[in-house]
Amino acid sequence: MKEILCGDLAVIGMSGCESFVQCVDSYLKEWRKDDPDAPDTYLIDADCPRFGSGEAKALIHQSMRGKDVYIISDCFNYGVTYEMRGIHVPMSPDDHFQDLKRVIAAIEGKAHRVSVIMPMLYEGRQHKRSGRESLDCALALQELVNMGVANIITFDAHDSRVQNAVPLSGFDNVQPTYQMLKAIVHEFPDISLSHDQIMIISPDEGAMSRCMYYSSVMGVDIGMFYKRRNYAVIINGKNPIEAHEYLGKDIKGKDVIVVDDMISSGESILDVSRQLKMKGARRIFLFVTFGLFTGGLDLFDQAYEEGLINKVFTTNLVYCPPELLARPWYYQVNMCKYVSYIIDTLNHDDSISTLLNPVQRIHALLDRQAKKLEDAAQVKLEEAVH
Repeated sequence: MKEILCGDLAVIGMSGCESFVQCVDSYLKEWRKDDPDAPDTYLIDADCPRFGSGEAKALIHQSMRGKDVYIISDCFNYGVTYEMRGIHVPMSPDDHFQDLKRVIAAIEGKAHRVSVIMPMLYEGRQHKRSGRESLDCALALQELVNMGVANIITFDAHDSRVQNAVPLSGFDNVQPTYQMLKAIVHEFPDISLSHDQIMIISPDEGAMSRCMYYSSVMGVDIGMFYKRRNYAVIINGKNPIEAHEYLGKDIKGKDVIVVDDMISSGESILDVSRQLKMKGARRIFLFVTFGLFTGGLDLFDQAYEEGLINKVFTTNLVYCPPELLARPWYYQVNMCKYVSYIIDTLNHDDSISTLLNPVQRIHALLDRQAKKLEDAAQVKLEEAVH
């Protein structure tokens, strides 16, 4: 086994990440089972108890001296609650972030290295300044780095340029492109990913960069919607969208994949889906890294019944309530193995470049799918002849 260069591995799962880190731990133990010094678990016993006033502290029940620590935090898990003055209060992103800092503080600088895996970046949507407003994401990153965090690993950042706030520290923005394509092939074995059968659609100009990656790697056409907003009005902290305008080639008779980083209320992406259906799209699939569904699930239930969407793919990187998992239009893409690969590679002090850029794996997947469809078509032809 290759020598571990960055200290004994330790993984801490923050509140709400218990099942995710258990899965990560199982992969790590399987890969290292031949190591005679491998522990029974790589998970560290840590928690953040609350006082009746709502204040909290972090407790770590094991020594962290010399360890290579990876803290996994889902700041958007509203399924976690705490009791304050007899009231069960759902944890907000601010609460989760404060607990993360408490755990880092409890390590007391004794660890060899501390890395934070925060799949959806805290305050990532507040990444640029328009007028007199705070730059919360930049401040949060600087706080973590000032507390001694060496690496910050996030997925599909709303704007990866926020790393400019900490230019001398490790910051990796990971894309779930391969896992999404693997999921759609698994769920829809008949799907053709060739350029004449499918298109990639960006729901707005902000999502173009991730859509261009899909389009370039797959060799398919791309289309885009741009949001026409009313800048004279502010509703719920933002300018309302008046219309989505389409730019791109004809999509009639083609499957389309709409790619975005998050579903908040879902109104915007469903309006895009409705317009795509009106333009003749055959099937509509949504590839969204983070499914927040802040407006509930009723809108998506209705869209599915109307035939506007065929499947919504989101990852398990943020909290998914049980009622979402039960929906027929929903597919959860499991990212535990991918996160385990990242942790295992970094712990061995190896480069994660091949993990961050999975072009070869995507091309192999496309070739396998094309070959499978070709073989199926040949069998069907032979059956028709006989």
